[in-house]
Amino acid sequence: MEQTVKRRDPIVLGSLWMIGVSLVLFFLPAVNGLIGGVVGGYKVGNVKRALGAAILPAIVVCVGLWLLLAVFNLPVVGFLSGVALGLWVLFSSIGVLVGAAVGGAMAGASSHRRLPA
Repeated sequence: MEQTVKRRDPIVLGSLWMIGVSLVLFFLPAVNGLIGGVVGGYKVGNVKRALGAAILPAIVVCVGLWLLLAVFNLPVVGFLSGVALGLWVLFSSIGVLVGAAVGGAMAGASSHRRLPA
């Protein structure tokens, strides 16, 4: 009898891994996001979930800035600046997106291995 090994962490946890590893490796600016993306992408299990985990921080920043400025009665300014900052975060984290795709693909390939029971 064989069992398929499949371990997937929640997307939010994978996103936190991506952010954490990128912050710990701050002294490697060219590859910190790439390594963080690979680690987080591997943790969540496949490419689709890994890309979702990589995009999640940009969405959180966008909504958070919108809500922060809406509290000060500036909802339109908050929305526009939130979208602008969210896009900036998304484009500046291209390394995280590439790393997430690689890590998710690695996890997907390793989950097809079978271990004896």
